[in-house]
Amino acid sequence: MDILDNLHVSKGAFGDVAAIGHGYITFPKLKGPLSTRMMFNGKEKIVWSINDYLGLATHPEVVKADAEAGQKYSMAFPMGSRIMSGHQDEHEQLEQQLADFVGKESAILFNFGYPGVFSSIDAILGRRDVVIYDEECHACIIDGVRLHLGKRMAFKHNDIDHLEKQLQKAEKIAAETGGGILVISEGVFSMRGDQGRLKEIVDLKSKYSFRLFVDDAHGFGVLGKTGAGCGEEQGCQDGIDFYFATFAKSMASIGAFLAAKDHVVKFLYYNARSQVFAKSLPMVLTLGAMKRLEILKKHPELKDKMWENAKKLRDGLAARGLSVAGGESPITPIYLHGSLEEAKNVLLDIRETHNIFCSGVIYPVVPKDVILFRLVPTARHTEADINETLDAFEQVSNKLKAGYYKSVNLMPQGV
Repeated sequence: MDILDNLHVSKGAFGDVAAIGHGYITFPKLKGPLSTRMMFNGKEKIVWSINDYLGLATHPEVVKADAEAGQKYSMAFPMGSRIMSGHQDEHEQLEQQLADFVGKESAILFNFGYPGVFSSIDAILGRRDVVIYDEECHACIIDGVRLHLGKRMAFKHNDIDHLEKQLQKAEKIAAETGGGILVISEGVFSMRGDQGRLKEIVDLKSKYSFRLFVDDAHGFGVLGKTGAGCGEEQGCQDGIDFYFATFAKSMASIGAFLAAKDHVVKFLYYNARSQVFAKSLPMVLTLGAMKRLEILKKHPELKDKMWENAKKLRDGLAARGLSVAGGESPITPIYLHGSLEEAKNVLLDIRETHNIFCSGVIYPVVPKDVILFRLVPTARHTEADINETLDAFEQVSNKLKAGYYKSVNLMPQGV
């Protein structure tokens, strides 16, 4: 068979969705300045799909810092990987600032969160080691685990009893191979919006010998008294051996970091393949991250405002009879039930009739009869944004229950 014959989107996991909505449901195009209201399909929409939790993307000090860095260095500088020609004092300064902020000895920068996670896992694990991961971990973690040549096993989502059973098996395997054990979880799981049970995982260290890797992409900057993340929130930061976070959420930028003991970071400098063999983080992004971290630390009111908006949104949806999960993070999942066709029409109605842009998640990400809407409140959303959204979801929920979406086709012309 010709390899090219298999490379059709209809054969992929998202084939059904691509067939009914490429360019609208998948790969949509938001236009205009980044804001809580943007243009989509020719109309202004209230946007709940951007992870700019603290509103830093358009903060005046951030915009100024980004512009000045761009004017001075352009996106090209420095050129080359850090190990060869792209290493600068500012990289080291940002790394130490991040390490200090999350209570670790050292940190290493990554250009992106996704390759940063999977290349870190790849570097940390040897073929004799055992890795145990939460079954609902992000795809970047799953890809990192796939690279592991040794034993790997999952535990049921946030099920500490099942994790303990897996640890018992892992200890027997590690005793035979002479390897170690790595447990992987997340600070906040991005679909459900629930926190990983990190404190309970750390407590298991008193009974089992393992190290803990936490991807805190959605917790960094918004959880904990200072914003240092889920470990700070749960009072177990010291028990996290590998703390990973990205700049793509609360920092509204590009980049990521892993914080750990100094000797671990030095090891990753030379063994994390996604950095060793990639161009270093551009100076514009490095200096921009410094400014964002400075504002994050100096202005806790941004985090407070985001949580205020998240509570108003979640409480308002629940008061209108909608099934709302989460509450442990800003991510606000709304669960409805219906077929793929109904899911498509609900999303179209929300966007075209009510001018609300949020992410709709359907099978295969969730079970076939589930329609998940994922809303991300930020510090910049207004009372009007929230109230209009509450009214919209109350109306579409009632129409869904009445069967309205079973026989209509709401796809706009030309899409």
